[in-house]
Amino acid sequence: GWLLLSNVALAGEVVREQFYSPTLGYDYPYTLYLPDGYDSQATTPYPVIYLLHGSFGNELDWATRGNLPQVADRLIQAGHIPPAVFVMPGSRSWWVDGHNEPARSAFFNDLMPHIEAHYHVGTTREQRGVAGLSAGGYGALNFALEHPEMFAAAAALSPASYVPTPPSNSSAHRHPTFLDERGQFDQALWEQLNYPAHLEHYRLQVIPRPAAEQGDTPPVPLYISAGRSDVYDAEYHARQLRQAMERIQPELVRLDLYPGGHTWRVWRASLPAALNFLFQYVGHEAPGETGA
Repeated sequence: GWLLLSNVALAGEVVREQFYSPTLGYDYPYTLYLPDGYDSQATTPYPVIYLLHGSFGNELDWATRGNLPQVADRLIQAGHIPPAVFVMPGSRSWWVDGHNEPARSAFFNDLMPHIEAHYHVGTTREQRGVAGLSAGGYGALNFALEHPEMFAAAAALSPASYVPTPPSNSSAHRHPTFLDERGQFDQALWEQLNYPAHLEHYRLQVIPRPAAEQGDTPPVPLYISAGRSDVYDAEYHARQLRQAMERIQPELVRLDLYPGGHTWRVWRASLPAALNFLFQYVGHEAPGETGA
């Protein structure tokens, strides 16, 4: 019945907010999707997905260009995903503590505690997911690998997780995140922050050890997508990423390829599959009255 819903007005609420971030020293903006009937007193907190924008993007991108509100409405109304809160933060960096701002530290130290204090969202791993496109896919992947104890699943759409270095046409080469004091691209910083640097620590956290099975952190299931004619060769890099992750968690990686480039058309096309994947693992109980 999706066609019947296509002309229905937006059911969920989209709000734009900001708060002062001590880590940044200035206001941290974010856009929020609250599902239809959002109830701050519901018995069960809502699952929450943190959705990261791309290089030189902002907190409005997913809501205005990515069709997140319409897709979430549709999937919730069809019963494919539970009513959930989506947080779309704004960052001037690539979700790392780079040369221009400590975006990673601000996300974990300021944004997440702010969201959890002000909205009725889950505060456990089981209730949280992280996703993003391009530089945001790079960020979501890094967050999941660095903190598998915090996220139940992750999705990286056309992730800008280039190994060993970004292609010459990538905006990484001109983004203040990676430019040193001489204005040169900082290859050492890139390697230090990119996913291969996190893999061994991640593997040691998520591989079950007989002596400590109860305390082990489970692997973070990962959804990856890319356009087949991406100008940054995202398909190649996505395949490399899948291969690296399959060595650690062979059953918990999925790669979808779409016709198209490094564009919103591809990200909009892959968003429903990404959300369906995330909610196989994130927050299975719908908040409030199940019979309502």
